[in-house]
Parts: sequence; C-alpha cells; structure tokens
Amino acid sequence: MNISRKNQAIRKELSTIQLIVIFYLSALIISTLLILIPIAHKDGVSLSFIDALFTSASAISVTGLSVISLKDTFSNFGIFLLCIILQLGGLGVMSLSTFIWVMIGKKVGLRERQLLMIDQNQSKLSGLVHLAKRIFIIFISFEVIGGVILGIRFLDYFERPITAFKHGLFASISATTNAGFDITNESLIRFNSDYFVQTVVMFLIIFGAIGFPVIVEIYEFFISLKSKKRFHFSLFTKLTTSTFIILTVIGAILIYLLDSQNFFTGKPWHESFFYSLFNSVTTKSAGLATMDLNELTSSNQLFLSILMFIGGSPSSASGGIRTTTFAIIILAIIYYAQGKGTIKIFRRELHNEDILKSFIVLTTAVMLCLTSILILSVTENGTIIEVIFEVNSAFGTNGLSMGLTPRLSTFGKVLIILLMFIGRVGIVSCLLILRGKGNSAEKIHYPKEKVTIG
Repeated sequence: MNISRKNQAIRKELSTIQLIVIFYLSALIISTLLILIPIAHKDGVSLSFIDALFTSASAISVTGLSVISLKDTFSNFGIFLLCIILQLGGLGVMSLSTFIWVMIGKKVGLRERQLLMIDQNQSKLSGLVHLAKRIFIIFISFEVIGGVILGIRFLDYFERPITAFKHGLFASISATTNAGFDITNESLIRFNSDYFVQTVVMFLIIFGAIGFPVIVEIYEFFISLKSKKRFHFSLFTKLTTSTFIILTVIGAILIYLLDSQNFFTGKPWHESFFYSLFNSVTTKSAGLATMDLNELTSSNQLFLSILMFIGGSPSSASGGIRTTTFAIIILAIIYYAQGKGTIKIFRRELHNEDILKSFIVLTTAVMLCLTSILILSVTENGTIIEVIFEVNSAFGTNGLSMGLTPRLSTFGKVLIILLMFIGRVGIVSCLLILRGKGNSAEKIHYPKEKVTIG
C-alpha cells in the first residue's frame, strides 16, 4: 500500500470532527514554528517555545491574549505572519482551505464538504462551497475597506503615511477577525476620544461576531431587492441577530449603571455612551479596549466576564457558548415556567435536540471554566477577579485582560491555551471527538423511572 492509500485509510477511520481538530492542531504547530523564525523577530529579540505556542494559539483561536509585547517582539515580517494566522483563525481553516482549493481548480469532494460543514457549524452539505467563497470575498473586502478608512484616519496620529496604513490595516484585521491583537502596546486607548475610529472598529467587530451565514443572508437580501424576488431570513439569522442586539444594548446599559457612581462620575454623556457601548461590543469576542479595565468596579468586571462567557454568534470568529445557546436556554426557562412543552419563536418551533444541546453546552462550559478558575487561583499570582476574567476571556476567545496574562506560569499558559482552543473549536465539537465514528443508537433499553429534580 502506498502513502496515498495509507492516508486515505487513516482518514476513513477518523471522524469528521477529529479531522477538524487535527487540522487546527496542525495549523497551530506550523504557526508556532513560523513565528519562531529569527527573521520574524526584531534584532536582538528571542522568543521561547512556550511563548511562541501561546501567541500562535491566541492567533489561531483569534483570542488576543498575549504574554509578550507584539510591538517589541515582531518585525514587519513577523506582523505579516500574524495577519495570515489571524485569517486562518477568523475565517476558519476549512473555509480558507476550500477557497484556495477552488481557486487552483481542484474539485471539493464529499469529505471536504463534511469538514467545511462542521467547521462552519452548518447543518447541511448543499451550498457550502458557494458559502465559503462568498465568506472569503466579503470578509477580505471588509478588512481592506476598514484598513483604508482607519489608515486615512491614522494619518493624524502617525508621522509617516506607511506607518499609519500599516496600523490601520492591522487594526482592521484584528477587529474583523475578533482577534484583539494590537501592535501599539496600548490597544485603542489613545483613541478613547476619537469616536470615528471607535465606530469603525465596532462595526468591524460586529461584522466578525454576528455570524457568517447572517452576513451572507443580508447580502442575498440586498440582491433580492434588485431582482424583486421574495426573500425570507432563516430562523438562525433572526434568532442570533435579535439576541446579539439585545445583549449589546442591555450590556451597554448595565456597564454604565454598574459604574455610574465610580468610573462614569463627572464624564459627559457622549464619553460615557461610547465607553459603555464599546465595552459591550468588544466583550462579544474582540478584546480591543479603549480604557484600563482595572478602573471599573469588581461588579462590572464580573459582568464583563459573563458577556465574554456568552461570546458571539455561531459560525463566526467568536468563542464562548454563543448567543443562540444563551437565547435558547432563556427561552426554555420562560416556556417551562409557563407550562409549555415546546419553544415557538418567529413562527417556528425549536427541535428538542437543539434545546438539549444548549443545556449540555452551558453545563459543560460552566464546569470547564469553574474548574479552570479553581486551578489557576491556586497556581497563579493573581486576585480571584483577575483569574475569573482571564478564564472567561480565554474561553470566549476574547483577549481582554486585567493584567494577569504576562504573569502566567508555564502551567497557567498551557491551561489558557487549552481554553482558547476549546473556545475556538466549540464545546459541541470537542464533545463529539469522544463519539468517534461509531453508531450512537442505543440497542438496549431499560424500564424508565422518574427521579425527583430541584
């Protein structure tokens, strides 16, 4: 048997989700080796393997947590490599691979379509290649347009035009992929009074966090207006968009109220408005900051941790339990309290399997984060709120930090890497790894018996 046949035999033995995880791990290893190349560093700067692994994991998972200074560590070539890695994380390994595969004229087979379906959280195989092509073109277009707009604005902040556009493009990529990386060592704090920059960045963050299928449906909606064809948004788009908007609005209001007698005291309304709104948007997954989060009260920091835990939409650059999971759980509680056996929303009825899956995701995520908080509270030199914030930031692939990241021990870095990886791949996907390719249908049933609950 030749090498090609051996590879095919191995792939047949692996489940689709196991292959996805292998691809992401391979991308992580390759990315780590690439940023270890001396030419990627500034003169006289060396990078340890664990720090390179942490940086690559943060980039692949588009988290943004960093144990090093990107500005002081990487050369222009190193920053370019980071931008490529962020595309892998933001678009997804399979989406980017599929687009390249199509561009070189190769046929996308059934196995590749299955991998793409899992990577993009889709439920059907039809139209996946077309979806991947549209996602890539729209995504890159927004990054370039955002980079040009921010680059022009940054001419007021940087002396050289080439420097302004370099920072503008990197900021656009970081916001669109929801990575949260910055090459200034101060995130967006210097722009805390520049509402134009904040508005552009928030728009790019929302674009990356709202979900790729939503973006494609909105695009198709505008196409239908020109052709005068009837168009119906899917339940996914309606549910995730409404939840995203509600969480953003309520988040901004509560962020302001929790610090109205502290951080926001004496600030004009427009300054308070943008601080509150930006923090509500960036906690969806972006991790960019316009202020030092240590200035907020502990209650507000805990609330931001909850927003990071929820994260953004499925099939996006976000992490966390995702907005649809949160929405379904809230709806299930409301409908159960009303004595109703099914959940109906937007004239559709949810599958019981999706409801069960939502509670499994929440329960698993809570246990994972609580266990991580307990472990890091023992191993790391940080306050409990710093640890809670760090864990939720990693799981939500967010990147916001209260300053604990650079102080992490080697064990702490490894645990945070694991959380970032799980946050990017998803709880459901990680649980499905255990299933393998076996048939999960039960062959033996026992008599059922009720158990007292609650």
